[in-house]
Amino acid sequence: MGCAPSIHVSQSGVIYCRDSDESNSPHQTTTISQGTAATLHGLFIKTDAADTIPSVLAYQSRYPPATRTGSRKERKDPGQHSCTEAETQTSHTSMKISTQELWLGPMRLMQDPIQVLLIFAKEDSQSDGFWWACDRAGYRCNIARTAESALECFLDKHHEIIVIDHRNSRYLDAEAMCRSIRATKPAEHTTILAVVPRVNSDQEELSVLPLLRTGFSRRFVENSSMIACYNELIQIEQGEVRSQFKLRSCNSIFTALDQCQEAIEITSEDHVIQYINPAFERMMGYNREELIGKELTELPKSDKNRADLLDTINTCIKKGKDWQGIYYARRKSGDSIQQHVKVSPVIGQGGKIRHFVSIKKLCSASDNNKQIYKLTRDEKYPGENALTESHSFRHKNRRKESIDVRSITSRSSDAPSLQNHRYSSMARIHTMTIEAPITKVINIINAAQENSPVTVAEALDRVLEILRTTELYSPQLGTKDEDPHTSDLVGGLMTDGLRRLSGNEYVFSKNMYHSHSHLPMPATVNDVPPRIAQILDNEDSWEFNIFELEAVTHKRPLVYLGLKIFACFGVCEFLNCSEATLRSWLQIIEVNYHASNSYHNSTHAADVLHATAFFLQKDNVKASLDQLDKVAALIAATVHDIDHPGRTNSFLCNAGSELAVLYNDTAVLESHHAALAFQLTAKDNKSNIFKNMDRTQYRTLRQAIIDMVLATEMTKHFEHVNKFVNSINKPVAGEDSNSNSEGSDCECSSTPRNSPENRILIKRMMIKCADVANPCRPLDLCIEWAGRISEEYFAQTDEEKKQGLPVVMPVFDRHTCSIPKSQISFIDYFITDMFDAWDAFAHLPNLIQHLTENYKYWKSLDELKCKSLRCSSD
Repeated sequence: MGCAPSIHVSQSGVIYCRDSDESNSPHQTTTISQGTAATLHGLFIKTDAADTIPSVLAYQSRYPPATRTGSRKERKDPGQHSCTEAETQTSHTSMKISTQELWLGPMRLMQDPIQVLLIFAKEDSQSDGFWWACDRAGYRCNIARTAESALECFLDKHHEIIVIDHRNSRYLDAEAMCRSIRATKPAEHTTILAVVPRVNSDQEELSVLPLLRTGFSRRFVENSSMIACYNELIQIEQGEVRSQFKLRSCNSIFTALDQCQEAIEITSEDHVIQYINPAFERMMGYNREELIGKELTELPKSDKNRADLLDTINTCIKKGKDWQGIYYARRKSGDSIQQHVKVSPVIGQGGKIRHFVSIKKLCSASDNNKQIYKLTRDEKYPGENALTESHSFRHKNRRKESIDVRSITSRSSDAPSLQNHRYSSMARIHTMTIEAPITKVINIINAAQENSPVTVAEALDRVLEILRTTELYSPQLGTKDEDPHTSDLVGGLMTDGLRRLSGNEYVFSKNMYHSHSHLPMPATVNDVPPRIAQILDNEDSWEFNIFELEAVTHKRPLVYLGLKIFACFGVCEFLNCSEATLRSWLQIIEVNYHASNSYHNSTHAADVLHATAFFLQKDNVKASLDQLDKVAALIAATVHDIDHPGRTNSFLCNAGSELAVLYNDTAVLESHHAALAFQLTAKDNKSNIFKNMDRTQYRTLRQAIIDMVLATEMTKHFEHVNKFVNSINKPVAGEDSNSNSEGSDCECSSTPRNSPENRILIKRMMIKCADVANPCRPLDLCIEWAGRISEEYFAQTDEEKKQGLPVVMPVFDRHTCSIPKSQISFIDYFITDMFDAWDAFAHLPNLIQHLTENYKYWKSLDELKCKSLRCSSD
């Protein structure tokens, strides 16, 4: 006869029972009313008075009442398996979350509460520790005593975590139990934990490999502390369980891929085929087993593609960019088929490209698809049929099943005479001899469509749609959630802000511009102090430290650097002005830069002047520009940000500033910089460097300066870069190729880059690169510039909040901003492609090396910060 069970009733109404003699405890479900108690696994059960308890345990047998006899550990009927199930249940008043939101890329998932199966042959403090841990974590918990009941319970519930007692094989063969579970299909995504005995301090630690080979996922050294058990389960949930849950969710993605009508192929970074969907099998005639594991180079190729097409595709996708176009593929039967192909690289482990996803569809669409496409196109451009009226019959013959939209429009019109009048007017416009270049391009494409196959004609239709847009050079950004730093930079630098005129006008002070009469005359070149002269000795090097010059000149680096650089390029001789006039002019320009700005001050102007002079010394640049171009570039660099208020164009437009009103919210600051520079120059004869120039030459020089200053405005950034690539880089590359193949030298004067139009593109690109060359400077200079521009943006955000203006760059909040992330985004979006193009022309390997090293530095800082944030959150 055992001792009476110890019972404790808490204030919340929960009765804790510990049976002193387990052999006599009944193995059945017992409902306890107030004042009664029963022993159930030594844990707790619910009383009638405990309805508000957040988490309670309910016990039930998996067997009918007739079989609920005998001991909790053994059944009197040996034919029945001993299986006790205990579940934690969460009431409506619980603070524990029943489901959890997770994300698999852009896919939102909802995870149900975790289910845990405890397999312990005997109840002890260790099994109790895991039970209490499950209750605390809000998990559903089942307890099994035998291998048979455990396997039956697992197949019914599909638990995410299984804890098996591996301490004593006399009661339970844990390894056999694990192998049995692993042999079932649901166990693929289950984490199995082995509870092993403690090792004495004088014994050697055992290897975990035998457990892993058996099928266990982890090892837990015996520790009955509830907190230790809780920590282990939480770590498993945050790690393996969540990962396995996401992997299971991938089944839905593969189901979608299998049902997709477009052929999809996924390869490794080495172009080894990893997956193809049924649509790909149907299109190419192969079975999945024939292709998985093969390299793309092993498959037969069509001879209809251009010889360099594969190289072009590989070059594009290895840079992390999508490639899209027409490709001929060879089916298993040997036939060549024409496909629309889009290849997208996928970044994986280590931030490297790990997969390539190819989406393919046959170029020959069904008649119905062609009909829908034409109708959609005509809805967008209802007048296009009239413009191409002369081609309509041939189009109709080529696309036999296409609908004659023009006839439909005519039939549906309520005013046929007006419709005919409109057609006649459009036809006259179409025959005008005054044609813009884009009109000529569209007409050429329309003519090419006449004798083209259907697939080519449809592709050209898409080309026409693109050409009709206004922003031909601006890339399309994704949603702001993808990269808020890039989105904010683009919003702050490439737009004119949210138009909001209010009483919060941002006003420049009247008559604030300084004239030379209030200023002392600067020293001549020969009178430069030795310390300044020593620093300037290195001005022809890209590693020149502008901040050292800023310090020794008391924030007046522009005058001293300008005097030396202008002398090197013979600016005074070209302008026919004295050195005293130039010194006076430089002083007036510098004093009208705001020293209070952390970034847009005269040090920045001096830095841009230095970069411009450095670029002008490069052979290709030197050979492409004449003396007027070089003088214009140096003057433009000097004045390009004069009187900058330390705020962006977007800010000025939102604030309704006088300048924004004056310049109609278009290139506000750049227009102001150019205009003010000429106003200050002409204001006093003593500082007018243009006073002795020929009128015609002056106008040419003035136009070149204005054009370069306006080119620093970021809204046309991609237009300038793309025009440079198409008009300068590609022809120069062609010249180099021809020169190498023919073995002859070409004179620079005969090259197309010396044309007036191309010289303009070179000058624009040069000052743009000089203006934002900070990421290409040595690391210490790059870091200093990054801090200065960030501080200026922080100050703008502070002022926007203070004045109640729209915050155009929210990520530049001084309390939350990540400078490394902002630099990474700026380099990725604006710098890399532009400097690749400029380097291809000017040959600047040291700049590209600095850019690469600086990018790695910002990346490493960002990763360190992310790791520290993860550690602190854990």
